[in-house]
Amino acid sequence: MHGVHVLIAPDSFGSSLTAAQAADAIASAWREAAPEDDVRTCPLADGGPGFVDTLRATLGGDLVALTVAGPLGDPVPAALLVVDGPSGRTVYVESAHAVGLPLVPVDRRDPTRTTSRGVGDLLLAARRTGAERVVVGLGGSATNDAGAGMLAALGLPERLAGGGGALAGITQTDLADLAPVRAGWSGVELVVATDVDVPLLGLQGASAGFAPQKGATPEQAQDLERALGDFAHAATGALADVLRPDLLSGSRPTSATSRLVSAAGAGAAGGLGFGLSLLGGRLVPGAALVADRTGLDARLAAADVVVTGEGRFDWQSLHGKVAAEVASRALAHGVPTIVLAGEVLVGRRELSAAGIAAAYAVAERPADVEAALADPVGSLHERALRVARTWSR
Repeated sequence: MHGVHVLIAPDSFGSSLTAAQAADAIASAWREAAPEDDVRTCPLADGGPGFVDTLRATLGGDLVALTVAGPLGDPVPAALLVVDGPSGRTVYVESAHAVGLPLVPVDRRDPTRTTSRGVGDLLLAARRTGAERVVVGLGGSATNDAGAGMLAALGLPERLAGGGGALAGITQTDLADLAPVRAGWSGVELVVATDVDVPLLGLQGASAGFAPQKGATPEQAQDLERALGDFAHAATGALADVLRPDLLSGSRPTSATSRLVSAAGAGAAGGLGFGLSLLGGRLVPGAALVADRTGLDARLAAADVVVTGEGRFDWQSLHGKVAAEVASRALAHGVPTIVLAGEVLVGRRELSAAGIAAAYAVAERPADVEAALADPVGSLHERALRVARTWSR
């Protein structure tokens, strides 16, 4: 009797498990439950934590260690992945190294003050390697400053490094040097791999959708929405001549403002997607970029079922995260997708619409969350055992 060909392709489980650790835990359980099955792993990432390590496992390359400014301004360790290929040198940057939420103690989380300055440090370091192309992974940030702190590190006024709250009332005059800074990056292809496809502003934007999980009160989230609106208006105004495609076409700066603000991924990592687009960065879905680099489609073509997962499977998961990307590609190959997550907060209708056959929570009740966090490998292993027994022949 031939076994099932199983592909295990998860993202990281928050700060509890890396994607590789999660894949190994699920694969080990599946092999235990169904030893006749052919089980293979393909750890993934969406631009957030684990972006560099996941790509290095497939692409190789050299890690360059450095120190950058953290979300609170303190120095933190980081790394670049330098990969040389036929098209030149590509440097992969993980913004979470500089602005990751775990870098800020819970009692000090305040997205009105945390800064993305360290991402600017990473960009400058990437450029010093002689990169023709810089790919910046976004996700898992503690910041909500629309990349203003990053721009301060690149030469704009120091006020921009004061956090999202400091952007209230900012004017076009304050950003007079933005166009020259953008021009200075014109010789580098800047690719922005976003973990979510949300816009900068609005109900699902950086402030309303994500600032609360970074420590913001409802009032602070509203203040941040207004401050980022001020910054977006001033920044696109400062770049009006650059962004207007044709002075004779009648295009107005407001149209450029709307386009950059509403772009899918502009709100990723507290608006870092928007900030990088001000430098000429091209926004792409991070999960799709990693899936392409790791050869996910070829792996899916050889599978009978694929298991993906992450720490918390909720509405964000359907807006550019790994699980949605895996399900979309698996559907094209006629392969059912199973989601294994720490928590599952998505209903059956949403699962079906996303092409997901089933979703299973490690912590099936709120009371189980603490136990799962205390032993993430063991908890995931036990849940995967039961899932394997259901899905294997």
